[in-house]
Amino acid sequence: MTETPAPRPEASGSMSGPILVGVMPGQHPIVLEQAALVAAAARVPLLCGYADVTVYPVDGSTGGPAAPIDPDGVDEDFGGIPESLTQAIDDQLAARGVEWSVVQLAGEPARALAREAEAVGASMIVVGTREHKLAAAVKELTAGSVARHLFRRQVRPVLVVPVNPRVPIDDDDD
Repeated sequence: MTETPAPRPEASGSMSGPILVGVMPGQHPIVLEQAALVAAAARVPLLCGYADVTVYPVDGSTGGPAAPIDPDGVDEDFGGIPESLTQAIDDQLAARGVEWSVVQLAGEPARALAREAEAVGASMIVVGTREHKLAAAVKELTAGSVARHLFRRQVRPVLVVPVNPRVPIDDDDD
């Protein structure tokens, strides 16, 4: 006798877990706006995940103990969510009427978001693309794209919000 796994929420057509959105300081507001729209439409909470790449999860778990990668270069407030980020999220979502919270994640953003999504039973992960700047292009070449890492290794839906898309004016789909 084989055991049939329980249907996942995204497979049954309904969303019951939170929408997890990757956030970072200076991020284009469209990413959070789109995540909030999806969360409001699905009537689920919005969970904003801030991945701190300067710390790593000690036991590999979400929300567990974290330690700085460079313990010598750390002040006593290592690993906190920047107050400016929390304030920017609050300002942007104040009038949206969506329940939201922020969680600190440790390590490489794609893996940290995937761990958190699994731990909380997220219905979807939302991330943005990078801006079209030289520094972003170099970072993508060396570290890769968070969105690419997620949609290749994730069992739940991943919504990638284009930030500053480059669409040619003469782009005819004839």
